[in-house]
Amino acid sequence: MDLISYLAAFIMNQTNKYFLSENNVPFQDFFHFGMSVDCVVFGYVAEEIKVLLVQRDAEPFIHSWALPGDLVPMDEDLGDSAANVLKKLTGLQNIFMEQFHAFGAVERHPAGRVATVAYYSLVKSDNYHPVASSWVKETQWFSIKDLPELAFDHKKIVDKAISTLKRRVKYRPVGFELLPLKFTLLELQALYEALLDLKFDKPNFRKKILSMDLLLQLDEVQENVSHRPAKLFQFDETRYRELRKEGFAFDITVKAN
Repeated sequence: MDLISYLAAFIMNQTNKYFLSENNVPFQDFFHFGMSVDCVVFGYVAEEIKVLLVQRDAEPFIHSWALPGDLVPMDEDLGDSAANVLKKLTGLQNIFMEQFHAFGAVERHPAGRVATVAYYSLVKSDNYHPVASSWVKETQWFSIKDLPELAFDHKKIVDKAISTLKRRVKYRPVGFELLPLKFTLLELQALYEALLDLKFDKPNFRKKILSMDLLLQLDEVQENVSHRPAKLFQFDETRYRELRKEGFAFDITVKAN
């Protein structure tokens, strides 16, 4: 680099140090700020909605239960970072994930100013077996109705995730992510009752769900049950996409008992 180019670059760098934001604060003052991602992974076990927590084996909040999460590297997009963090800490990968909220209270992290972007996931718990790794000591599923004390502001994040999930399952078929590939109508009803914390009238629920024409009735029934085996169904993802193009709106709101 010749002297003139060097001086021009030096002057530009020095000038940029003093650029002001719209509120007259130097730009460099905004670059002492951390960004993290946190993952709220929901599972469905024994007709109960559960959330996956990790026990921290590192400060801050060592030995406390928390959501799987970490700081975002400078070279990763938010979505990629969330997926990578979940894989690194629990081994879970290739699962449904959706961003739902950002949390930015000034003192939410003891190390300094850190905002977090939260994602919720839905998994068929029987198909996934989390394994603790990296700085995680243990992983465990906890009922959303019986959570331990959580690190940081993670209780607030879980509460927001639960309220978000309850809204979205009414109007989007994301609840099927929690069920086995093949299920009975009774199992489907039990899932939505657990998600929404209410009891549906059985005939009304079945009439509503079947009227949407989103289920494939299989030529199969339950096996190894002590009662009369029920018919098995499967969610028709292709049909749902076709109906969406025609303006169809999923709506599971039915009269509860």
